Amino acid sequence: METVKRIPYGVADFERVIEENMYYVDKTMYLPLLEQQPDSLFFIRPRRFGKSLFLNMLRTYYDISKKNDFEKWFGNLWIGQHPTPNRGKYLILSLDFSQVGGDIASLPQNFNLYCRRQLDGFMDTYSRYYSERAKERFYASQSTTDKLDLLQLELRENNMPLYLIIDEYDNFTNVVLNEQGEEVYHALTHASGFYRDIFKKFKTLFNRIFLTGVSPVTLDDLTSGFNIGWHLSTNPQFNRMLGFSEEDVREMFRYYQEAGALQGNIEEMIEEMKPWYDNYCFAEESLRQGEHMFNSDMVLYYLQHRVNYNRTPKQMIDPNTRTDYGKMKKLIQLDKLDGDRKGVLRKITEEGEIIANVETSFPAKMLIDPDIFPSLLFYYGMLTIKGTRGDRAILGIPNNNVRKQYYEYALEEYQSLHTISFNALKDFFYTMAFDGTWQDSLHFIARAYKENSSVRSAIEGERNLQGFFTAYLSINSYYLIAPEVELNHGFCDLFLMPDHSRYPEVAHSYIVELKYLSAKDSAEKAEAQWEDAVRQIHGYAEGGKVRQMCRGTELHLIVMQFQGWELARMEEV
Repeated sequence: METVKRIPYGVADFERVIEENMYYVDKTMYLPLLEQQPDSLFFIRPRRFGKSLFLNMLRTYYDISKKNDFEKWFGNLWIGQHPTPNRGKYLILSLDFSQVGGDIASLPQNFNLYCRRQLDGFMDTYSRYYSERAKERFYASQSTTDKLDLLQLELRENNMPLYLIIDEYDNFTNVVLNEQGEEVYHALTHASGFYRDIFKKFKTLFNRIFLTGVSPVTLDDLTSGFNIGWHLSTNPQFNRMLGFSEEDVREMFRYYQEAGALQGNIEEMIEEMKPWYDNYCFAEESLRQGEHMFNSDMVLYYLQHRVNYNRTPKQMIDPNTRTDYGKMKKLIQLDKLDGDRKGVLRKITEEGEIIANVETSFPAKMLIDPDIFPSLLFYYGMLTIKGTRGDRAILGIPNNNVRKQYYEYALEEYQSLHTISFNALKDFFYTMAFDGTWQDSLHFIARAYKENSSVRSAIEGERNLQGFFTAYLSINSYYLIAPEVELNHGFCDLFLMPDHSRYPEVAHSYIVELKYLSAKDSAEKAEAQWEDAVRQIHGYAEGGKVRQMCRGTELHLIVMQFQGWELARMEEV
């Protein structure tokens, strides 16, 4: 009987996945499509979307040194039955620029050292295609550019095609941009900067090039030195090339269930994962076809937990992604944002979406433009295409995983201005969920709203009041928190839906309606607004969707009315 395949959680080595009998979600059917594209290709996807594993597979497929092992690597995959004439045809140089680090003074030296080592490994692998004299000169050289020149000279004689694959092409340049500033970054990517110079060499030497990264910024700044042929990131043909489709997930889970390793209802598991890991769409045409993608690493994290412990993970967000959050903060330059870009983040946090153009490329100097900022967030996976409005895209928060990152950004801003105790708030949330005692937690946040005097200039009216409450409620583990949920043909301000998959014992659920008055509004206006809020919230509660989502709990309907910065009235209605 065949051994159950291991789950390839955290594994980006294609050959290891195959050799060690791990489950592989087949993406090889995209290879013929890629061959139909121009010779130089560029593809952006967010972190933890399977880029490195895909590039590993690409390298193995085209590597002439692996040609005789084609059946071993690909015999059970789609491409094994549909090989292309280009398989096993190329000498491959594979680079991963996330391996290049150090301070700005040592960066050129470290970059040169890394590339030299990779090029020496290249020569070790393909030495039989080069003359002894060429190899001697090659190994003796201490310069990356010299080594590339020697390869090019030899290439003219032996006529062997070369393929360049670069993973995280923008990794260290993004670090330089964020930590050293645009002037230092500009020196790397313009004029005679070593990074620009090396890309000029790449352009003339390699027959085919495939680059991946998380942003088009560096590419745009390199353009005149490296005229990349084709940007595939928003091409609908390749929307599903990375990440997992729902069909991929269902097939994989069914395999483990049939092998006896996974217990439970697969459809329920998929529905449980969707709000956390799904809903990424990178092309408008794909959206019209209903194509959404799951974050692949998150799905594998969930599956590994299910197989190991036969239950949903207590933390739906993989704790190992905390390092990603730190990197994302640096990439977004959270500590350097001006008021306009902070306003963009605030709008997205509070409303869940923004209408903007998706720019295919933009230079680093444009990052301060608030109209460009949503495109940067889109490429980082912080926004996804949810619809269109005329010639612009409706970009929305894809899932709870990303939504919690926005809430954390908001909380950091609020907490930097006026700190409140999360431990105390979490104690209140516990009694809210299990005892139905909601007054303490909502009063606590309302007091914080009032006392956060430094943030008053940034808070204007009901919309920002809602953002403040949503951010602090988001640290509540027992509920899925989402603003502006459609309930019974209306949009409630806050719906605290019990997370019964992880905390089945939660006994209380909540709809909270927030109302705002200026300090000058009359008592008559306040009363009319209150009565309107009561009608609204009862209308939300009567919908069948609410009864389904709150099944097994006592539903509380809370109206909170603020006048200026003061909580004027709060009641369960």
